[in-house]
Amino acid sequence: MIETSARLLQLLSLLQIRREWTGSALAERMSVTERTVRRDVGKLRTLGYPINASPGVAGGYQLGAGAELPPLLLDDEEALAVALGLSTVTAGPVAGIGEASVRALGKLEQVLPPRLRPRFASLKSAVSRIAAPTDAVDAQLLTKVSAAISERRAIGFRYRKHDGDSAPRIVEPYRLVDSGMRWYLVAFDLAQMDWRTYRMDRILSTPSERQRFTARPLPAPDLAEYVHRAITRSPYRYDLLIRLHAPASEVAESFSTATAVLEAESESSTLMRLGWDSLVSPLAHLAQTGMRFEILEPEALRDQAKLMAKRLLEAAGSD
Repeated sequence: MIETSARLLQLLSLLQIRREWTGSALAERMSVTERTVRRDVGKLRTLGYPINASPGVAGGYQLGAGAELPPLLLDDEEALAVALGLSTVTAGPVAGIGEASVRALGKLEQVLPPRLRPRFASLKSAVSRIAAPTDAVDAQLLTKVSAAISERRAIGFRYRKHDGDSAPRIVEPYRLVDSGMRWYLVAFDLAQMDWRTYRMDRILSTPSERQRFTARPLPAPDLAEYVHRAITRSPYRYDLLIRLHAPASEVAESFSTATAVLEAESESSTLMRLGWDSLVSPLAHLAQTGMRFEILEPEALRDQAKLMAKRLLEAAGSD
């Protein structure tokens, strides 16, 4: 009986870490026969676990959604990750999730093994978050899009553009990225036939499921970095490239890495690329830092700097 219970727990754990398993793959992983796998799947079903099975050579087993939420199996690291995530998510840009997170965290802390409690307390005390203006996103919207990403299924929705107008979109979703202030979706737009980054708070309708799709080559190896570059440059009228005569750590104190891309050129020199809708504002901000800098791009920013310098000299009464 103990051996059977241990095997059922192993099977349940395997079904939770991968979306779908073939019977032969499960049998090989558990060192049992496929007949034993089928029998154990039946036992899990009687315990309330909704396990779907598809026939045929390419068929397999999949842990589905049921009427009630059965117990989940978490290892030590997974339990700590979930607990830490729940303790910080209340400050995140997800609407209506704070109270539920507190309840879930209370349940999890109640059953945390004694050996994990000191580690969790240490992690929790070491992590702080600075509150920032956020555009809240409904948790169900994130769940819906996340499911479409997992299933490789296109979705359609109405999207509010930068100018306030809205338009329908049909996209192949690939990744959700949290910038710390907003959620973004990296997707392939089927009308534009190009990659796009969408702000989740601008999706105005519940996404409707469309056809499944075959994954395309990604626009960048790191989609989080791809989003970072997109939101720091592409939405703006001007793309600026500045060389600051200061180490990158010092520059980062004046320019947030959430709005600027910094590259250490040397120990005392940093290249900064960022977007701006104005030419006057970035010059004023650069001057306020007290750091020496050079304007590399665009030419219009150099012209604006010369004009501002002339006006400042005139205002100071210089000949």
